[in-house]
Amino acid sequence: MRLAKELINKPIYSIDEGKLLGKVQDLYLDSNCEAVLGLYIGSQGLVRRKAELIRAGDVHVYGADAVLVSNSAAVTDDSALPAAKSWLRREKLIGREVNSPAGTRLGIVGDVIVDTDGSITAYALSKTFVEGPLAAKRVIDRSTIVDVGQEDGTMTVDLVKLEAALINADAAPMPVEEGIGDMPIVVDTD
Repeated sequence: MRLAKELINKPIYSIDEGKLLGKVQDLYLDSNCEAVLGLYIGSQGLVRRKAELIRAGDVHVYGADAVLVSNSAAVTDDSALPAAKSWLRREKLIGREVNSPAGTRLGIVGDVIVDTDGSITAYALSKTFVEGPLAAKRVIDRSTIVDVGQEDGTMTVDLVKLEAALINADAAPMPVEEGIGDMPIVVDTD
């Protein structure tokens, strides 16, 4: 698992030609923020701007130094893939407020934590407004999300499930590395 921000600015190469196709500018997420659907690599055109992207299915490796795709044809734009216009860019999720169903402000989304298969496993908080396990870990497990905030721009979390998950995580200590600012991020050592 890694923070999505670790993929930003990584070069993208085609395996067949070894050609540099661009750099990852952002990630496209599904509307429920459960998976990475593609890589945003920039825009082209002055009048009719088209977003250039690569679908997640065309990515072979999200490597430590680069992203590898099968060939140059993997680069497309949002006019050739109309579904991409409804995808959520990661940058639109960053800064989103996180609340409990009762309206208690819990924190601000700082990034998403992505598994090697492209699924979103958790959200890293850049700021917390409460004390306790959430303030200590600054991570929200994906399974505790009630609403990602597509309608109102505020993510809602089941606070009881979240705190139970964070307390259970304390029972089995996991390695921690620095994330956003001084925010600890739980990482997988595999």
